[in-house]
This record gives sequence, structure tokens and C-alpha cells, in this order.
Amino acid sequence: MKIVIAGGTGFIGTALARHLVVGRHQVIVLTRDLPRAKSQLGNLCECVRWDAEHSGDWEQALSGSDAIVNLAGASVAGARWTAPRKRVLVDSRIHATRALASALSRWAHKPSVLINASGVGFYGASDDRVLDEHADRGEGFLADLSATWEAEAGSVQALGVRAVCLRIGLVLEKDGGALPRMAHPFRLFAGGPVMPGTQWVSWIHRADLVRLIEWAMSNEKVSGPVNAVASNPVTMDEFCRTLGEVLNRPSWIPVPEVILKLVLGELGSLMTTGQRVAPIVAQSGGYRFQHPSLKEALRTIF
Repeated sequence: MKIVIAGGTGFIGTALARHLVVGRHQVIVLTRDLPRAKSQLGNLCECVRWDAEHSGDWEQALSGSDAIVNLAGASVAGARWTAPRKRVLVDSRIHATRALASALSRWAHKPSVLINASGVGFYGASDDRVLDEHADRGEGFLADLSATWEAEAGSVQALGVRAVCLRIGLVLEKDGGALPRMAHPFRLFAGGPVMPGTQWVSWIHRADLVRLIEWAMSNEKVSGPVNAVASNPVTMDEFCRTLGEVLNRPSWIPVPEVILKLVLGELGSLMTTGQRVAPIVAQSGGYRFQHPSLKEALRTIF
């Protein structure tokens, strides 16, 4: 397949590009920073400079693609959620998705599928209820952001393009994402759960996320929302106990909610609330997780 990745130089996109190239797919990475993309990916795939807000020459490089994966967007946890930062988070996602949809509308040969990122934040802060893909949208900034992003991606269905929105949980690997920052205090014998500790953590090993994206591309029966999480979510208490066990460190110094709110503001809600999410669409569609157990997943990483 000829596959285009927008956001192909990030924590997920780089791993996905490498995986697809190994699978003998032709990969094109859209990037704002061509030197960075080439330094990360070398000659593995073609890198094309793009403007995620306007049409341009980059569109010609994509014509005839079989699939598009859109991972573009500023990091949700990259900075405190001030009003300007929230606007960046929204615009970086919506503008990129809209630019891709607009380009597709002008192509004679359209890709069969758009795989678009989203997040489990769609469900808002929840209790112990198990949330599948039919669960209602929650409340809060992340819920609003995810719903708006998914609606923008879904617009390509009017063009005859299958749209899949991956509601991604906490992605685990040692070279990016939240896990290295979570593991750091444990290495210093100062690790512990973020209070209250009962909040659910829906997680996925990056290797499974990459394989799940490839599975969604090739499975023509899959469309709409897909929960991109492992089949065994855990509470924050259990997550931190398991992380401490794998690192051979204690998990005994809890992080009070008030500290996170003081330091991070509204962004702190990412850690103090959670969702108990189930990957029903993936499991019923035949996807088999390589890393369904948190302990085993962390041991492959550390």
C-alpha cells in the first residue's frame, strides 16, 4: 500500500513509519520540519514538507495514496492549559484534518481509508463503568476536543472514504510519552500513585498501537470509533505498584491532587481522573493484543 502519515515524526508516527516500511509498504511522511524528519527516518521513506493549514504542492505527492494516517496535533501534555494553549491544541488538530479532507475532495483517485487519532478523553472523567465505543461523550475540554476532531475526520465519509477514529489511551514505551516521566521518581526511590489512586488508567503498548493502526487500515469492516487501549485497564494504584515492581522500586509516596492542580492547573486532570475503557471493536474484529498484561508490557520496555 501507499500510505501517508501526517504527524509522522512524533512518538507514535515514527514507530508507525518504521513498522510499515518493514512490512514493505510505501510510506510518505508529511512534516513541517523536513531536516528533523530526515534525521529521524533517514532514507526509510519519503518525507514531504507540508503546511497543515493550506493547500499546496504537498497535495500532489499524496495523490494515489491507499491510506492516510493523521496523527498531527500539538502535545496535550506539553504545557499548562491556558486559553491560548487550548486554542493551539484545537487548531493544530482541526486545521490539519480539514486540510487533508480538503485535499482528498480534489483527488480523482481517493484513498480507501483515513485513520485519525483521537483520545479516551472523549469519555470525560468517569467512574468504574466499562466504556465501549457506544458509550456517550463525556464533559470537559478533552471530551470537546476529541468530539470536534472526530467530527472533522468523519467528514471524509461523504467522499466515499472510510473513516476510523482511534481513541488512544496512555501509550507505553521508554523513548517518549508519559511513561519515562512517570518512571523517573521511581528510579529515585520516590515513586507512588497520583491520588486518589482509584482512577482508571487505560493504556496500550506502542507496539500494539502501531499494529492496531495497520489492522484498521486493512480491515474494511472497521469504521467509526475504535478504542485503542489494551484489554486490561488498571487503577492508578495498581499501575504504580506494577511499575515499581518492574523497576524493583517501592511505590510509597503518593502525589496529592492539590499539588498537581497547583503545578499544572486544569492539565492535572489528565492524571487525577480516568476512564475504564474496553477495546470491544478491536477484539470483536479479531485483533489480538501482543501485550494484554501491564506487567508483561512494562517488562518488555524496562
